[in-house]
Amino acid sequence: MQGCAHHVTVEGMIPCGDVTTNPPVCGTTCPSNTSLDYATEKVKGASAYGIKGVEAIKQEIYAHGTITAAFTVYEDFLTYSSGVYQHLTGAAEGGHAIKCIGWGVENGQDYWLCVNSWNNTWGDQGTFKILMGDCGINDQMHAGMAM
Repeated sequence: MQGCAHHVTVEGMIPCGDVTTNPPVCGTTCPSNTSLDYATEKVKGASAYGIKGVEAIKQEIYAHGTITAAFTVYEDFLTYSSGVYQHLTGAAEGGHAIKCIGWGVENGQDYWLCVNSWNNTWGDQGTFKILMGDCGINDQMHAGMAM
């Protein structure tokens, strides 16, 4: 797939909505490493669960790594570029799932550090900080364990 710009203008890139996509072919071999055995490399999920509360979310990330999160996207999120995002203006655009990789404090604001799927031309090289609890994010944190 060619590179594209998601919610931003990037010289030399077309908007992601203009890219023609083809569904991937599901196979049982890895083209880049034929020595891998599909049956033994496949990982299945054993559980999926929601995580409630800031301290429990932090503990989950600390103990097991990244988690999946969702939140309501508002119009002002589309133009995020740095700092701690907090919804201030604009209508709701819909829900969005992202990967939460950590947390921190900037200028007295507690935030979640997240990775967006809109590629590295959006936001802060594809990542963003969102104020803890903003846009419903604290209520939509999920993880799982492999078998």
